[in-house]
Amino acid sequence: MIEAALVGFGGAIGATARYAAGQTLRTDARIPVSTLFVNVVGSFIFAVVAFGGSDAVFAAVGVGACGAFTTFSSFSFETVEALRDDPLAGVANATLNLVLSVAAVAVAYLAV
Repeated sequence: MIEAALVGFGGAIGATARYAAGQTLRTDARIPVSTLFVNVVGSFIFAVVAFGGSDAVFAAVGVGACGAFTTFSSFSFETVEALRDDPLAGVANATLNLVLSVAAVAVAYLAV
């Protein structure tokens, strides 16, 4: 139960930070800078706590804060792990996540 509270606490911080980054880094650029920023920063922080943090720190910061800041951090970490163990699986994971997620958004867009 304590881990769930840590995840919730971290999630509140991550969600607030994500909102702040979106407001602060809003631009008219073709590449959404705020999303790129949170994905890269979130991936880095997630990996740091995944590789070197305690279970409590990983629950609060990795799952909670990074999960709310960006779910891309989990995807990035899992892809690197897959690339290390089986390069073909890593490439397949990255490709499938990107292609299917973008396709899902396109289908939803067309359906609405």
